[in-house]
Amino acid sequence: MKNVVATILAFSAISIAGAQEKEKPQPGNPSLASSKDELAKLAASEKGTYKYTVADYFKKPSQFSFQFSPNGQYLSYKERDAKGKSHVYVKNTTTNEVKRIIEEKDELIRGYNWAGNTRLVYMQDKGGDENYHIYAVDLDGSNKKDLTPFDGVKASISKILKDQPDYMIVEMNKENPQVFEPYKINIKTGEAVKLFENKDIANPIGGFDFDKDGNLKAYTQQQNGTENALYYRAGNDKPFEKVIQTTWKDDFSIIAFDYTTPNPNDAFVVTNTESNTREIILYDLALKKTIKKVYSNPTFDVSGLVTSRKRGYEVDYYYYSGEKDHTIPVSATYKKLHARLEKQFDGKDFGLAGITDNEDKYLVYVTSDKLYGTYYTYDVAKDSFKEIMNLAPQLKETDMAEMRPIKFISRDGLTIYGYLTIPKEASKSKKVPLIVNPHGGPYGVRDNWGFNPETQLFASRGYATIQIDYRGSGGYGKKFFVAGNKQIGRKMLEDLEDGVAYAKTLDFIDGSKVAVYGGSYGGLATLGSLVKTPDLYKCGIDYVGVSNLFTFFKSFPAYWKPFLAQVYEQWYDENSAADQKIMTEVSPALNIDKITKPLFVSQGANDPRVNIDESDQIVSKLRAKGVATPYMVKYNEGHGFGHEENQIELYQCMIGFFAKYLK
Repeated sequence: MKNVVATILAFSAISIAGAQEKEKPQPGNPSLASSKDELAKLAASEKGTYKYTVADYFKKPSQFSFQFSPNGQYLSYKERDAKGKSHVYVKNTTTNEVKRIIEEKDELIRGYNWAGNTRLVYMQDKGGDENYHIYAVDLDGSNKKDLTPFDGVKASISKILKDQPDYMIVEMNKENPQVFEPYKINIKTGEAVKLFENKDIANPIGGFDFDKDGNLKAYTQQQNGTENALYYRAGNDKPFEKVIQTTWKDDFSIIAFDYTTPNPNDAFVVTNTESNTREIILYDLALKKTIKKVYSNPTFDVSGLVTSRKRGYEVDYYYYSGEKDHTIPVSATYKKLHARLEKQFDGKDFGLAGITDNEDKYLVYVTSDKLYGTYYTYDVAKDSFKEIMNLAPQLKETDMAEMRPIKFISRDGLTIYGYLTIPKEASKSKKVPLIVNPHGGPYGVRDNWGFNPETQLFASRGYATIQIDYRGSGGYGKKFFVAGNKQIGRKMLEDLEDGVAYAKTLDFIDGSKVAVYGGSYGGLATLGSLVKTPDLYKCGIDYVGVSNLFTFFKSFPAYWKPFLAQVYEQWYDENSAADQKIMTEVSPALNIDKITKPLFVSQGANDPRVNIDESDQIVSKLRAKGVATPYMVKYNEGHGFGHEENQIELYQCMIGFFAKYLK
């Protein structure tokens, strides 16, 4: 499936983490890691005095991740303690009694949800290895149970069954590490029943579609390594029949079954099989035909739709990301609500973070490019709003920098979109340095407008940041997506270079002071940029980035292996002599002599996506030729740092590095 491989190197700088088991040897070559003192010295290179500290941008909010219980009787949230740990609390909305339900210890709580009105489920891994376990616990903190107690197995929640509160559907690669299978699990007893076998390893199933009652209606199976076939059955006693077969370049994905029609075979599908951008259609899966086109945008891919369970699953709104996020109201009920929210939060972005089953209470999240985010509750009967938490009250909105949507034309004629965060002091008379920040992925991922603690931190220190949705990024249609094929280290980097050229036309950018920093694929782009155009950049920061495509392919986790054929078409084919030549040319670790500018490298030791060897290679080779390369390794982290103290130290070092080489 396209989304499986497209986001291979997507990551969040505030995501995956946990604790390293002490009895295990440390991954990689520990002797390469810079000492605490060396990193502290690097951080101290920033001598300036500023209104906000690095911690002001990256410490966790005092309370966050708010959720209503389905009946609205409880409000749950995470709360940060003095040590930076975030525990899950539940508040009775009638009595205001608060109880801590889940304690976060060494391992981070990677997410939690309500499963019915009396039980919570949550996820944890070990040290960022992404082999998630799913746990369940009662509202008083008792009856904690590991629902997926299997070592080395990756579990994910596929569907919480609203009408069967004791059950949910999860997917696990328990029987074979390369493929995932669905199980219906009793969240009280842990009893699990396998719902379908994914036994054709050569042509694995990449996704399952269940209806609201937990019936498996459809699945998408890989065919010939690079194609996908959607199979559907009209009833549990009917055979699965092929509906459509596409290449990985095309989308045809069920996003919701239509329960407003007497025809049980109708479904809303997001597809680009007959268009450049992804559109929503209503489709008859039994007759294999489009009933009608529902919504599309000529420039941007449509993301999805939201329905109302209370009102018989009528469609409330469609949504997509353009230069900013957009919501298209549909139902009369939601149109009224949307108008009320627009009036209340004029000029801000808002979204529904939660809703009770009776739709009498809403959680509203309000944000902007200058506002980290504030949660409100909305009582429908009283038509009243109540602020419950400003996530970052220490960061004054009036002090934050503007994030400006931009677009420019690449040297070969593509329209490239992106964002530019501009320090408040930037002007024609006070030009500022520029940080180029390519996103991870690379395929199918994109940057978005909104509050970004990274770019705000950089702006507070006097650096503008440009984020470029280079070719291959998601959200801009099929042609733009496919334009990234086999362009890693080549035209993808040229898009970054053209973005710098665009920025230099602005009268507040100092074109002589440009740096490049990225995480995951963005780390590879950073290294590649220092190889390809060393004179363009003063320095670079590589965060959990790939350095050698040959070793990277060999280190794929087992569940990526079935999709290698697509990787070979989209990235490069390690079995092709022609592609091997390109892979050698675009693998920074194999072109170390071309890197002449200062580099700072950071890596999570337990990263299952980008093995620590990728960072070890680049550091050891640079040091071998006499280049001092600071190297931060955290042994309780994976693909991105999740522990608060590690994040803060990382950004302190980044700011010190930029102060030393970019100011």
